[in-house]
Amino acid sequence: MKVLHAENLEKQYILGKHVVKALDGVSLDVEHGEFVGIMGPSGSGKSTLLHLLGGLDWASQGDILLDGQNVSRLSDKQVTLVRRRNVGFVFQFFNLLPTLTAEENILLPLIIDGKKQKDYTEKLTEILKRVGLEDRRHHRPDQLSGGEQQRVALARALITRPAILLADEPTGNLDSKTGTAMMHLLRESSRDLKQAIVMVTHDPKAAAYADRVIFLRDGVIVDEVNFKDDTEPSSRLHQIITTLEKLEN
Repeated sequence: MKVLHAENLEKQYILGKHVVKALDGVSLDVEHGEFVGIMGPSGSGKSTLLHLLGGLDWASQGDILLDGQNVSRLSDKQVTLVRRRNVGFVFQFFNLLPTLTAEENILLPLIIDGKKQKDYTEKLTEILKRVGLEDRRHHRPDQLSGGEQQRVALARALITRPAILLADEPTGNLDSKTGTAMMHLLRESSRDLKQAIVMVTHDPKAAAYADRVIFLRDGVIVDEVNFKDDTEPSSRLHQIITTLEKLEN
C-alpha cells in the first residue's frame, strides 16, 4: 500500500532573469515499511525533493499524496497539521532544544499538537528502549554525545508514529561507527515498525541500508537500484558505487 505518491514534481527558482529548475518532472511512490534512499551530486535536487515531500516547501507543479491526502492542494495551515501528524524529520544537525532533556525533546511534537504526555508514557518508554537511551532520558543535549543526540532526534521523529520519516543526511555529522549504529536503527524502524523512510545521503554505505536507491541528476531521476532482503551488504555497496560512477561519466 502506498503511503506516498508524488507525480510530475517540478520546482523552479527565479534568479535574476533566469529560471532554474531544481526538479523537473520527478515521480515517486513509497510503500508502507519501505526504506528509500536518494542520491546524486550536489545541486541534483535531493534536498529540494525531500522538502517538497515533507511539506516544507511548495512544488511549482505536480501533486503529492501523503497517506491519502493531496498536500499540494491544502492551505498552509492544513499542510502544517499534516506535517505535524504524519511526517517525522531527522536532519544532519540534530535540532534539539538545549534547555530540554532528551525525554522532553522527544515529547515535543506531542506537546505542540496538544496531546497529553501521560497518554504516551508507555510509548515513550518503548522508544527510549529502542534507541538505547533509557538511562539518558533526563540528560540535556550538551550532556549527550553526537550519536546520542541523533538518537534523540530519531526518537522524536518516531513518537507520533508518522506515516513517513524523512531523513536528510542523518549520518553526515557523525563518525563512521556512530553513523553505522544510526543506520541500523533506521533499518530496524523500517522493518519492525513498518515505518516508511525516505533518506537523502551522499554516503554509499548509508544508502546500502535502503530497500532501493533513486539517483537524481539535474533535477531528474536518472537511475534506480532495487535490493532483495538477502542481498549482501558488499553487493549493495558495489551496485551503488558502480551506478554513481556511471552517472559521473
